[in-house]
Amino acid sequence: MSIPTSEPLLPEDENRLPPARRRRVRRSLLPAGGDERAAFLEQLAHQVTPGYEFFLFTFFAGVVLGVAVWLDSPALYLLAALIAPFLGPALGLSLAVVVGSGRFFLKALSSLAIACLIIFGLGVLAGGIGKAILPGNSLSMPVNFSLFSIPNFIVLGIGVGLANYMLVRSPRQKPLVASVAIAYELLLPLGVAGFSLSYGLPGSWMDGVIVFIIHLAWSALVGSIVLFAMGLKPANVFGYTLGSSIILIGLIAAVLIIGLMMAQPVVVATLPTGTPTPTLTSTLPSQATLPPSPSPSSLPPTFTPTATIQPTFTPTVTVTPQPTPVWARVNAPQSDGAIVREEPGGRALTSLLNGSLVQVISEPVRGEGSTIWVQVRTENGLVGWMVQALLATATPAPAW
Repeated sequence: MSIPTSEPLLPEDENRLPPARRRRVRRSLLPAGGDERAAFLEQLAHQVTPGYEFFLFTFFAGVVLGVAVWLDSPALYLLAALIAPFLGPALGLSLAVVVGSGRFFLKALSSLAIACLIIFGLGVLAGGIGKAILPGNSLSMPVNFSLFSIPNFIVLGIGVGLANYMLVRSPRQKPLVASVAIAYELLLPLGVAGFSLSYGLPGSWMDGVIVFIIHLAWSALVGSIVLFAMGLKPANVFGYTLGSSIILIGLIAAVLIIGLMMAQPVVVATLPTGTPTPTLTSTLPSQATLPPSPSPSSLPPTFTPTATIQPTFTPTVTVTPQPTPVWARVNAPQSDGAIVREEPGGRALTSLLNGSLVQVISEPVRGEGSTIWVQVRTENGLVGWMVQALLATATPAPAW
């Protein structure tokens, strides 16, 4: 007896399935049917597709970020990340691997690119305004967003992993809390890079852009791994190709990160070794030599020779003691380094990481307000001015 094709087949009883298949069914978060799978993926894609409010809140976040860099305030940096919208397009890059749609991937990428241009453009505008209003202001926080660090990659990985997991578990809810970590590690380095470009902060603004690109590749890689671990495999050849490309880009980014982190010089502040003082020794003649007396037979009877000792000049050597050089190391508790300027509060010459050794070559000088400046010489011979509070002396010195 054949079953009519117009009647739906009943689902298999879970208790009659083999144990291994039963565990796979219980762990599976994706519907087994083709139509149900398509509807599920469509719901996920709808959640990560941005609307007009995505770009509106991106604009507000960029404005707050510009003010945060002006005031060098960590609290406002965090507020900018909180105001930032749900970064669905960033999650859409890894979701496109599962969906297997090139159109969806380009849509997510273009939305994310527009948001990044908004953040970067507002950063450039804020830097130009800040340079006109607050020229030469000492800023310590922006350098943190142009450096690679393991904690930043851990925070970004956790944020992307939680966001993808919560989105698949509850497709009707957006993981807004996890998105804050993603916005902090993606949008803030890009906005600070734009600010550095127009304000003229030390270091290349390209450093912040490179950090953003590598963070973006890392987020796409982590998101793809999490979705694959949850049983969401690519639907077609395009999905596998896109996934392989993301893995390759992630590996290249990892190699770049390791190379750049190893290339950063690590300077250990140590007490300078004493310079031996040269001892000048003057050699005095041990005995005056008398000329030989002529024989009496060769002299007239009335001439008597007299031996006269000529006085020898003995120079007195005076050694002037040199002052002990004052060494200090960069110690900025709220950042990873400090800025060396051409003059107190003037144009930035370079930046030094925490632990860099410098020689203090002047007495403390009070600048604008209550800021105390000292003139220093770096290890490569560059002479400039630094804020005294950001230096820790390695040798005793007065007024420190």
